[in-house]
Amino acid sequence: MRYFAEDESRFGLKTLLGRVITACGVKPIGTWQWLFKAFWIYGAVEPATGDSFFLQFSQVDTDCYQQFLNEFSRQYPDSLNILQVDNGRFHTSKDLVVPENIILLFQPPYCPELNPIERLWQHLKAQLKWASFKTLEQLQSKVDQLLAELTPEIVASITGFDFILEALSALNTV
Repeated sequence: MRYFAEDESRFGLKTLLGRVITACGVKPIGTWQWLFKAFWIYGAVEPATGDSFFLQFSQVDTDCYQQFLNEFSRQYPDSLNILQVDNGRFHTSKDLVVPENIILLFQPPYCPELNPIERLWQHLKAQLKWASFKTLEQLQSKVDQLLAELTPEIVASITGFDFILEALSALNTV
């Protein structure tokens, strides 16, 4: 049995703002754009090992989520996989067919801070602050590079909430 935290995050051309160190009273200067072209990364991470699985889609809907679940199921065929998910409409769709080796574990509503992958999205987006890309393809390339640089150790250090690791450890001793 394996426990994964799953979520989706939007990456777009609109500039992400963030704090920058400047002289007292001086506002940061940077290139800025308001383009709303975007894509979505669906991801699942295993906090105990740092194992991760990501797929890119153009939108968030039941069909894309079904494809993600099917690919995830094929990636981890030899284990029963518990996926912690939020209460997104597409997670609870009656048209969704959850593969036999996956169990969806729904977190309480409006509690994104309970999902460890949210910190991974913050980590990735922090590296994109004040970045400006001319095309969506350039942004996709940069996000692909950032995902490729994620080692299991980095993922585990970002997503390994103590309360989750303790609970998993207690399960393994039973």
